[in-house]
Amino acid sequence: MKKLLFALMAIIALTSCGNSQNANAQGATKTNQKEYVEVLYFHGKQRCVTCNTIEKLTKEVIDKDFAQQLKDGKVVFKVIDISTKEGEKIADKYEVTWSSLFVNKWKDGKETKNNMTDFGFSYAKGSPDVFKEGVKKKVNEQLK
Repeated sequence: MKKLLFALMAIIALTSCGNSQNANAQGATKTNQKEYVEVLYFHGKQRCVTCNTIEKLTKEVIDKDFAQQLKDGKVVFKVIDISTKEGEKIADKYEVTWSSLFVNKWKDGKETKNNMTDFGFSYAKGSPDVFKEGVKKKVNEQLK
């Protein structure tokens, strides 16, 4: 039953999304910080308008509002293509099967996951300002 559900979800995701350009992970892969925020955007080979918008707006927020923290390693932003072997391994850890957004806090080697995928798909395309404020707020919360 799980395999059938997974296959059905994969088919729906692939048929509802358009072709994409390949994006590589961005930002540092590891940080020497004991405490930092890691923003992860996952995508597959094919992507819809909303998928592309989530990545674009998230990058805008990180680059504009957290430039210094990004430079200092206190914020890490990664774009992960789950259709690659490396991306698939990371996606398995987060149980991701399609486009997803996480804003996670790392403290002393322990991760607190914050899945913002539903939020992203609810607001990125129709209310980009609400989406950007929500991402900014979540990153700020995790930095505290």
